[in-house]
Amino acid sequence: MPTPATKVDSKLANAWKTKAGRELSEPELMAMPEAEYMNDKQLDFFRARLEAQKEDLLSNAGETTEHLREDTSIVPDPADRATIEEEHALELRTRDRERKLLKKIAQALARIDAGEYGFCDETGEPIGLGRLLARPTATLSLEAQQRRELKQKMFGD
Repeated sequence: MPTPATKVDSKLANAWKTKAGRELSEPELMAMPEAEYMNDKQLDFFRARLEAQKEDLLSNAGETTEHLREDTSIVPDPADRATIEEEHALELRTRDRERKLLKKIAQALARIDAGEYGFCDETGEPIGLGRLLARPTATLSLEAQQRRELKQKMFGD
């Protein structure tokens, strides 16, 4: 959110009043008044962003499946075979991370439906638009996340 010292362009500050949430740009979203935090338009904006990210991840998964099917040929050279196997392993690790992200996206969409999106799980405070733009699946405010990471560093998992 803009601080009192930050001057907000009046066109940006009022654009949210006439646009649908899905049509808002990031600067327009950031220019919204703090009193409008997680209103219907902001929730619509984040729902659209999460759904687009989900669709992108699912299309990547389909491409991986096709790619792995294409590369099943037998390669006589051990070095070439090792390179192909390493590429496949890297691709599968990436898809595993994306699978976990898909689960977080589904949870974030459920939080939107439940009216809990945008608020910290630990403190109940607003997470903040900047953090949600950077990481739409965030469930903790920056301060709560830093405390959690510090505890993990001190005490382990």
